[in-house]
Amino acid sequence: MKFRCERDVLTEAVTTAGRAAASRGGALPVLSGVRAELAGDRLTLTGSDLDLTISVSVTVNGETDGVAVVPAKLASDIVRSLEPGAVGVEMADDEVRITSGRSDFSVRLIPADEFPHLAEPAGDAVTLSAAEFAAALHQVVPAASADDSRPILTGVLLAAEESGLRLVATDSYRLAVRDLPGTSVLAEGQTVLVPSRALGELGRLLGDAEQVTLRLGERDAAFEIGDVRLSTRLIEGEFPNYRGLIPASHPNRLTVGREVLLDAVRRVRLMARESTPVRLVMKPDGLELLAVTQDVGQAHEELDATFDGTELTVAFNPEFLIQGAEVTQGDEITLETIDALKPALLRSPDSPDFLYLLMPVRVS
Repeated sequence: MKFRCERDVLTEAVTTAGRAAASRGGALPVLSGVRAELAGDRLTLTGSDLDLTISVSVTVNGETDGVAVVPAKLASDIVRSLEPGAVGVEMADDEVRITSGRSDFSVRLIPADEFPHLAEPAGDAVTLSAAEFAAALHQVVPAASADDSRPILTGVLLAAEESGLRLVATDSYRLAVRDLPGTSVLAEGQTVLVPSRALGELGRLLGDAEQVTLRLGERDAAFEIGDVRLSTRLIEGEFPNYRGLIPASHPNRLTVGREVLLDAVRRVRLMARESTPVRLVMKPDGLELLAVTQDVGQAHEELDATFDGTELTVAFNPEFLIQGAEVTQGDEITLETIDALKPALLRSPDSPDFLYLLMPVRVS
């Protein structure tokens, strides 16, 4: 294998593919590498940990075709460190030589025949608006659990609804639901559970793209954005009955400026140490925020707000409250509550297709 390529193009391609390479010590050594295949002027780089696979194709000045597996992180660090301009890459025996200007690196290769063959999903292609799908992922993916001991909750549910596609995620402390009306991806009544890690990486890749193409297989899904393909294994199992978590009605309704609330919670959170919640005191004449940490101190702030209902104090994890407000679009948000222990709903009149359910924290 021998080719030349501009540094920035090669850096982005190696880094993108390398994001899927295995970083865990128990994985196969070959999975810590990126597979490079050159055919003519087309270089395809692939990284995979078997659950997630990312392939990137770029145009280079090719001289000799070939296949090699290079250590993902080392290759990315080397190429990124080079001066701007053309980079030469040449494979000889069990090493790859990377040159640019006066810089010259030789890196030991990983045996390419050990890299697994990765099948591609064979489902029908469905094209989605990249901007709309990226916005939905931004709102929903953070609510998925990061705890691998509960794999079902690490996924994002994609469900066919009458109006279109629905995305749902929960870590049992909060729940995010986003509808994409008019988007038909699944058959009627069909649901799939996609790992949140894969969708998080997909969100990075969508960038300024106009479209993303989705293919669903029986056990995997693939997303194509231009010359990049991301594929992932689907999670098997039954997603929780999230509909039963969403109260049908809320007697109390607080309306407040979104940025005003965010700024105030961020300030008050400074005194919310050691998992201390932030208390929201909702009254007809406004909203009070309070955080008290024993032996440290307390923070208190009053905000202008509209409240309809019975005066109530509800405590929330400040991080979860901030994350929910950040991804709710609109100038104003509403917080709908039943009492101090029932789930609360955060949403905005400007974005009726999204809701964020938040479990309160019990305080004495």
